[in-house]
Amino acid sequence: MKVIKINAMWCPGCLISKNIWNDIEKEYPNHEYISLDYDLDEEEVEQYNVGDILPVVIVLADDKEVLRIVGEKDKKEILDNLKELF
Repeated sequence: MKVIKINAMWCPGCLISKNIWNDIEKEYPNHEYISLDYDLDEEEVEQYNVGDILPVVIVLADDKEVLRIVGEKDKKEILDNLKELF
């Protein structure tokens, strides 16, 4: 499973989510986690059709999108979304 996290330095929700994702990465280390900056990694971010709401987390299985989480979520909400996949 590949988890792509798209954030921006100017996004308050992204800053909050960063700590949550750090915890999740420690709890579920068997997945690949990639962090992209909305402004600095424009070419890579463009391929994922990210809108104006951040953060965006895209989960890929065999390079196909299986889950997209948009906006600030608490840890429980994120884990509830991931429980079928992780």
